[in-house]
Order: sequence, then structure tokens, then C-alpha cells
Amino acid sequence: MKKHWKTVMVLLFGVLLLTACGKKYEALPINEDVDICAICKMQVKDDAYATQLTTKDGKNYKFDDLGCMHQWKEENGTDNIGMDFVRDYNDKEWIEYNKATYVYDASLRTPMAYGILNFKDKQSAEAFVTEQGVGTIMTAEDLASHDWKQNTEMMDMMGEHGHSEEGMGDGMHEGTHEETESTEDSGHK
Repeated sequence: MKKHWKTVMVLLFGVLLLTACGKKYEALPINEDVDICAICKMQVKDDAYATQLTTKDGKNYKFDDLGCMHQWKEENGTDNIGMDFVRDYNDKEWIEYNKATYVYDASLRTPMAYGILNFKDKQSAEAFVTEQGVGTIMTAEDLASHDWKQNTEMMDMMGEHGHSEEGMGDGMHEGTHEETESTEDSGHK
């Protein structure tokens, strides 16, 4: 009986220790067969544009474009977000939203035409801007005051809902997404 009591105490101590350390949030893998953007209801591709957030109560939401994640935050607030993640444009590694560096230009093709790319560090973002000759470097703090307008001309060029029906072609503007079997009106204009 004493051994049983000691085991229970050790387990309780372990649970208390884990609780005291706080939750560790991790980005979940993208499953293109089932993952649908929480905002526009389009397929989330396993690419550099995918973003996600996990709420403090453990719910995970995935998005096909950083602009869709921003819209979710506008609609639902940020108080219950445990962690939000973006992917590095170059190697698709998950990065915490607040630690990433961003490049914005209206001409950059993203799935929903918000024109923002994510990079794991400022040097990578600067290299992209130098190589492509376009883009403004931004931080997560800068994005808080960004206007978040979709490039409607880009949306028209890319087809319905902003998802390209054909390949984009030139490395810089690749972001093709195919619609899922049952398309719904995305609510994006």
C-alpha cells in the first residue's frame, strides 16, 4: 500500500511540474487531403504559404495564406491564441509568427493575393528583396498596422477565389493552389 501511495505522489508531482512549465505549442503537419483553410475554405497546400495557429484550449486552425490567418484573428481576437506559425518561404520550416520576417509587395503572388511572404530571418528577406527587386521588409509588429488589402487585379489574373488554375511560372510568384472538389463561396472579394 505504501508503494502505491508513493507512485501516486510521484505522478501527481510530475503532473504539477508539467503544468507549471506551461504548454508547449508545436506546428502540426499539413495534410493536403483534409486540411481546409478556416477562412476561405480552400485546400491548404503543404507549401511556403501555409500558416496555422493553436488556441490555448488546443484547437488548431490552418490557413492557405497569411491574410486568411489575419482575418481569423480580426474575427476571433488574439487573447486565446497559444501560438501562431508561418513557414519560411525558402525551406518551408515552421517559424513562430512573432519571430519571422515578412516581405510585402502587391505584385507577389500568394494563394489569396495578400502579397506577403514569410522568412525565418531578416537576412533571408533582404536577399529575396535584392534578388527580386521588389518588396518591403516588415516585422510581425509592422503587420499589426498593415492594411491587409487583397490585390484584386492579381485575384482576377489568378482565377476565381485567387487560386491559380495554371502554374505561375517564374519562381518568385509560384503559389498555385487547386480548389477542392466541393468549392464554396469564399467570402473574399
